[in-house]
Amino acid sequence: MQQTATENCLTQNSFFNPYFYSMKIGIVCYPTYGGSGVVATELGKALADKGHFVHFIAYKQPARLESFHERIFYHEVSVSTYPLFDYPPYESALAGKLVDVIEYENLDLLHVHYAIPHAAAAYMAKKILASKNRCIPYITTLHGTDITLVGRDEAFRPLVAFSINESDGITAVSNDLKLQTQQNFNIEKEIVVIPNFIDLKRFRKSNKEHFKKAIAPNGEKILIHTSNFRKVKRVDDVVYIFENVLKKIPAKLLLVGDGPERNHIEQLCRNLGIIDNVRFLGKQDALEELLALADLFILPSEYESFGLAALEAMACMVPVISSNAGGLSEVNMSGETGFTADVGDVKAMSNFAIELLSNDVMMQEFKQNALTQAKKFELKNVLPMYENYYEKVLKEFQLNKECK
Repeated sequence: MQQTATENCLTQNSFFNPYFYSMKIGIVCYPTYGGSGVVATELGKALADKGHFVHFIAYKQPARLESFHERIFYHEVSVSTYPLFDYPPYESALAGKLVDVIEYENLDLLHVHYAIPHAAAAYMAKKILASKNRCIPYITTLHGTDITLVGRDEAFRPLVAFSINESDGITAVSNDLKLQTQQNFNIEKEIVVIPNFIDLKRFRKSNKEHFKKAIAPNGEKILIHTSNFRKVKRVDDVVYIFENVLKKIPAKLLLVGDGPERNHIEQLCRNLGIIDNVRFLGKQDALEELLALADLFILPSEYESFGLAALEAMACMVPVISSNAGGLSEVNMSGETGFTADVGDVKAMSNFAIELLSNDVMMQEFKQNALTQAKKFELKNVLPMYENYYEKVLKEFQLNKECK
């Protein structure tokens, strides 16, 4: 299979040090089920497994931080409310908490996920600490909508650009997101691409035939889509693609997740007369068990900075039909692990889905290709890239003897 720019970076280990010392790392993230929070939490857990001490700082415990680990600590950001404030000043509360944790836990570096407000709060904390002659670098990881949506809002644009440029290190989860950032902001520093990753111990093909028969008792093909049901995910297109497939092939559709478009999508399925073949499953923690049932994953998004949901499906040997937006083409290799088409091209995606579901030989080949591609993004391959980058940033930062 051809190698993308994102895959190329997986082979670069120029900063790797096999005797790398244990670090105290602060991780700031959104604690929800969104992609940035999931990646940040799984990264922190993997770093702790490698012997580093990881301190999560967020307004509630991250969703994936479900079990005790002796090297993982959680610090809650509490926001006081006063009659003077119409809105709780979370950014200020976060900055204050960062100062407290960095000082008293003696952190070596701070890694913030998502530019707003985390990078801005990190900059504020860094300046407060500098006034106390305490120096610490912070790394900002860009995940997508912090650049493509929030960052383009004129109210946030100057702050996004400033806090990114003031970062001691910048990473992006795909080559496309790196280019988007460079095109939309005047970024003066190097952006390093470190892709999202997959835990193949969790996301893998498993035998769930008894569950599959319960959903598809007559051997129907199972299509699946997972998302936060926002307009950018184009769940309407998922439904229309499924409607076209259903005209040719007996099938069932599993819709996993919840969000503002859910009620509209349910009504659309009723109006099209396909509701009996669609199951709305809401938010699910054991997503890998549902992916194990599926024959095809559908992701026609308006934009995906990377496409972590597609990668999780591929790790479970489920081929993907997706748009070619953003970083999706760096993950889903069209004609090998599935197919891609232009955003909104429901006809092309439908035809690809029908072609693949109708061809058992092609399906088996694509399933194997999907797993092979997913293995390139395995956690064990990506984790050293973060460790190496931490080491590089720390070395460069330590060359500067004065806090700035």
